[in-house]
Amino acid sequence: MLSKYGRGWIAAPLNQIAQWLEQTGITPNALTLIGFALTVAVAVVLALGQLLVGGLLLIVAALFDTLDGALARHAGLTTRFGAFFDSTMDRYSEAVTLVALIYFYSAQPDGRPAVLLLAATLVGSLMVSYTRARAEGLGIECKEGFFQRTERIVVLIIGLVTGWMLPVLAVLAVLTNVTAIQRIVSVYQKTKP
Repeated sequence: MLSKYGRGWIAAPLNQIAQWLEQTGITPNALTLIGFALTVAVAVVLALGQLLVGGLLLIVAALFDTLDGALARHAGLTTRFGAFFDSTMDRYSEAVTLVALIYFYSAQPDGRPAVLLLAATLVGSLMVSYTRARAEGLGIECKEGFFQRTERIVVLIIGLVTGWMLPVLAVLAVLTNVTAIQRIVSVYQKTKP
C-alpha cells in the first residue's frame, strides 16, 4: 500500500540522486551491496540494544535501499539479475534486522514475548516473499496483500523510535502472516477450475 502510493512522493528526489550517482560510475548492484552493509551495521546497533539509534539509522538504510532501483531505471541499467539480486538482498536485510532484535530480546529477562513475536514476523515475512515467488514461478501474478516490505519497515521504525515495541511487534507478527494468507487465497482463486 505505502509502496504503491508513496512511490510518487519520492520519485523526483530519487531521480535527482540517481542522476548524480550515474555520474560517479557506481553500479546498481554495488549500491545494493552497500545498502545491505548499512543494514548489517544497523542490525549490530539493534543487537546491542540501541533501539532508538537503530531506528533512526534504519530510516537512512531504508532510503538508501531505494537508490539501486532508481539508478538502474534512470541509467537504463535494469537487468534480470539486478532485479533478482536486489530482491534477494532485501530478504537478507529484513532477516538480519529481525534476527538482531531476537538476539537483543533473548538476553532480556522479560524478552520472551518479543522473541516469539519477532519469530512469527520473520516466518511471515519470508512467506510473503515465498508465496509471490512461487506463484510467479507458476506463471501467476501475485502482488496482493496490504502489508508488504515497505509497510513492515515503516511500522518497525515507528516501534523503534517511539519505544512501543511490543504492540508494534504484535502488529508485525499478525499482519505479515495475514498478507501471506491473502496471497495464498488469491492464488487459490486464480487457479480454481
